[in-house]
Order: sequence, then C-alpha cells, then structure tokens
Amino acid sequence: MKIKQQSFVVVAGIGAILLSLLLPGCTPPPKPEQRPNVIFLLIDDQRNTSLGCAGHPIIKTPVIDDLAGHGVRFSNAFVTTSICAASRASIFTGMHERTHQFTFNTKPLSQEYLNTSYPVLLREAGYHTGFIGKFGVEVEGYQPHELFDSFRALGRWMYFKKQQDGSERHITELMGDYAGDFLKNVPDGEPFCLSLSFNASHAEDADKENHFPWPKAVDGMYEDVEIPEPRLSDPAIYEAQPDFLKNSINRDRYYWRWDTPEKYQKNMRAYFRMISGVDRVIGRIRDELKQNGQDENTVIIYLGDNGYYMGDRGFAGKWSHYEESLRVPLIIYDPRLPEQQRGKVQDKMALNIDVPSTILDICGLDIPEQYEGQNLTPLVQGEDMSDWRNDFFCEHLMETPSIPKWEGIRHERYVYARYFEQDPAYEFLHDLETDPDQLKNYASDPDYLSKLEEMRSRCDALKSEYESNRIEKIVK
Repeated sequence: MKIKQQSFVVVAGIGAILLSLLLPGCTPPPKPEQRPNVIFLLIDDQRNTSLGCAGHPIIKTPVIDDLAGHGVRFSNAFVTTSICAASRASIFTGMHERTHQFTFNTKPLSQEYLNTSYPVLLREAGYHTGFIGKFGVEVEGYQPHELFDSFRALGRWMYFKKQQDGSERHITELMGDYAGDFLKNVPDGEPFCLSLSFNASHAEDADKENHFPWPKAVDGMYEDVEIPEPRLSDPAIYEAQPDFLKNSINRDRYYWRWDTPEKYQKNMRAYFRMISGVDRVIGRIRDELKQNGQDENTVIIYLGDNGYYMGDRGFAGKWSHYEESLRVPLIIYDPRLPEQQRGKVQDKMALNIDVPSTILDICGLDIPEQYEGQNLTPLVQGEDMSDWRNDFFCEHLMETPSIPKWEGIRHERYVYARYFEQDPAYEFLHDLETDPDQLKNYASDPDYLSKLEEMRSRCDALKSEYESNRIEKIVK
C-alpha cells in the first residue's frame, strides 16, 4: 500500500510540474498538508498526582511539565481496568476488558480486535509505525513485531542490560537510544506513529532489596529529601476494609515496599528517580525531533497504564476500585494548537480507551464503530462538549485468588463497586462530594438506597452492553 501511495504522489507531482511548463501562468497546486506524526508515551504504575505539573511538591518532571504547559492536561483521566495487561489491551483496541476479554492468564487477544487496533490501521493508511519497550499483550494470529514496521521489545528483568562493550545501560535509557534510531530512519515523505511503552516506573518484583532500579543519570536525586508519609496512612483506614481486601495482594506488596519508615523513604526516592529518568529520556526524544525538523508536526501523548498505591490505605499496587488505583496522568501536546488553547487543564472525564480514537482522529482516519472510547480532540481544541460523559464502567476480572474481581461505575460524584465473587456480593458506594477520600461506604445507608439502586442498574446496563460487543456476537 505504501508503494502505491508514494508512486501516486510522484506521478502527481511530475504532472503538476509539466502542467505549469505547458500552460503559461499556471502554477503548480499547493502541496497537500503533511499528515501529523504521533508519539505515544505510556508509563507504567504512575498515578495522576506524581508529576510536577499536577502539583506534586517533590517530584521533578520538567520535560513532561513543559508538554502540559504547551498542551492540554486532563485532570480527570482514568483507566477502565487497573492492571497493565488488560489496560494495554484496551489501549490497543479501544475496548473495555469486558469486551476484549484479555488480561493475565487468559487466551491471547483476538485477531479480529487487532485488525482494528490503532497501529494496524495506521500502518495500512501509510504511516510508518514503531514500538519500543514493554508490549505486555499476547496476541492471536500475529507475532507482536508483525504489527509494526519497527519493533524493539524491552523487558524489565533486569532493568540494566549488558552492552557489547561490557557496560550496562538502563532500559529507560535504551528506549531513548532506540527512539532516536527510529526517528532518524523514518522513510522520506512518510508520517510516523511511534509508541514507547516504558517499563518504568514498575517495581522489579523479583528484587526485594532494590525495588525501583533507576537510571544512572538520575543518581542522587531526592537523596536529601524527606518524603512525607502517605496522606491516607492512618491504620484505621486499613482496618476499616473488608477482609477480602485486607488480605489481598494490595496488602502483601505493602509489606514488600512501604511498611517501615526506612523502606518507605528508600523506595519512594527510588520510585521518583525512575519517573525523573523517564522525563529525562522524553527530553532526549524531543531534542531529536527538533534536530530532525519533526517537532512542529508531531503530537505527543503521555498516559499512565494504571494508578498506584504508594502506601495509602495501607496498600501497594493497584487493582482495586479506589481513586489511587484508577486515576492516571494524561497529557496531549499538539504543536499546532493555537496559543490561547495551550497550557489548559481539562476537567472532563478521559479514559485510556479514548486514546486510540484520538490517535486515529489526529491522523485523519475514521474511528471504527466498535471502539468504546471517545475522541478527545474536541476537548483538546477547546470545543464546548456539554454532552460529554459523566460516568464510566470499570472492572477487574483477572483469575487469581489474591485479587478479588469487581465491576462498577465511576460517576462524577458517586463511585459504585461490586465485588461479585464474595458471598454475598460486597458493594461499595462512595459519595465524592461529602467524602472525597472514600473513607465511608454508604451502601448500607438508607438515605442512599435510591442512589445505590440507580448505580446498580447503571452497572448492569453497561456490563450487558460491553458483553454484547464481543466479537462472537458481532453480526458480520
């Protein structure tokens, strides 16, 4: 397909030149507007507050802050499933876990979903596509590298990789190296989409001494900083949880990382260094774009794959229904935005499943009807979207005894979660207006009975809708 498109452009260009020579006063038509490039940056295990531009008082992320300062930051961005495998599958496909049915320990992601994934559609449309980093999704009918023109997988075990000269480089730094190689080798005349999926800031779970190995370039950062204890660290908050959450993997990993002041200080400093290391590499990529003359036509999207407990509620990890687990950073930087639209903070609800729709729209492609997300471009451009969503369906369906399954609704005011494998099913109902920290469960409060029933019905309706969207039920 790419050869045909390039041939057409060459023939059309020759024809225009000949026409201008044969017909006096006839000038060649203007060149078609160059299609925009996209760089999609996906970071692991970072919740929305862990950025300087989001008001964090300690962490240093000047490059990402600059993207937000000249782009649009979404202050209410969420994932629909808070675990990397399901979230990344949702980002590829634009669908909820309930629809695509992929997470850890399931069958591979169906080829029919992949056929309408954003990298496949962009490649078919003539984009030069690349992937670097943590892929994290098993796929049916393809090897991962077959989905992209350029594919460089990098796993986090170990974070430091031995080089041919005997030295070691952190995989975050290697991702910067590989991104530079990709940008230098984009075929002339082709737009590109490069997806960088960072392993950072995920802990190295197999190393119980050094959970968060950071790049050498950020050695010493935060060493003299005392990290405040988690805001929701009162032991009573943990004790108020039901037993199935108190005994879940959220608590197991808390003992790995955060349960003593010494471990907490050490691991938080290391975690912040990992994020600052990612920030530094993004700066290298932006420098490369500028050197190659690609910076003025390249949209950059920054997203987290799930939230992260950093000791809050006596928990570690993600997986459950609380805000710390579901909220993620999302920034869209478009150098073509008018000056008055830059540096905005958008408070409309945005989801991880919105990103593929947005990428396709940026690149001028139609959005597949089966996508369950929405296109964020109108919000980035400042359009009035008064009919935008005010809630979304969220869930966690992984088959494992250490993570209880749940499904629910995150409304702009209320949060409903149903841990449906408990006997009987255990329900949460939070009112974010009266209790923004979700310390109270109103599910048994008679004053909230009508709201509980409303949220149950909404959950059931969306669950049924997304189940009906599965490929085996699509009429061909």
